[in-house]
Amino acid sequence: IAVPLCPGGRCWWRWAFLLCGWVLGSELTFELPDNAKQCFYEDIIIGTKCTLEFQVVTGGHYDVDCRLEDPDGTTLYKEMKKQYDSFTFTAGKNGTYKFCFSNEFSTFTHKTVYFDFQVGDDPPLFPNENRVTALTQMESACVSIHEALKSVIDYQTHFRLREAQGRSRAEDLNTRVAFWSIGEALILLVVSISQVVLLRSFFSDKKTTMTRVGS
Repeated sequence: IAVPLCPGGRCWWRWAFLLCGWVLGSELTFELPDNAKQCFYEDIIIGTKCTLEFQVVTGGHYDVDCRLEDPDGTTLYKEMKKQYDSFTFTAGKNGTYKFCFSNEFSTFTHKTVYFDFQVGDDPPLFPNENRVTALTQMESACVSIHEALKSVIDYQTHFRLREAQGRSRAEDLNTRVAFWSIGEALILLVVSISQVVLLRSFFSDKKTTMTRVGS
């Protein structure tokens, strides 16, 4: 697995990407600045089934450009301004595959993007799980529990993403309501002061006119 280096050594999450990559895939949440593009690389063997799933968690209209290329640079998948998507393919060549997320269309909004890149199938729970003879009752129960736990982990991940996205939307809405309330308060204050000044000007003009007539 190869990832682009970054100055200052502050891209600690890329080390996490490297560590996760040893387990038949990568799962990562990262920030994508405005006018930026981030690419990731994965070495895949021919005939391996792979799945790329991504979702924009926060930022702007919750959309991002995604592109997947094979070792020869041929585009296997390309989508523009997608909030979330999933793409499954079978590697047709040996080599390094590249998938990129782009926020170059955004001028001032950065995004938080989650992706899960699965390469191949999980290794069997037991070394002799694919044997001809049937599994024991204990082994079958372990396999069932293992599959159920994987489903639970997937559901938890998606629910966390939805919770984070909902919280971001709520915070953004709260900020807009706060600014709108401040704006309304300022407008009411300006209108009130204007009305008082206008009324005082009416009485001031009348008093001046009456004084001149009496003299």
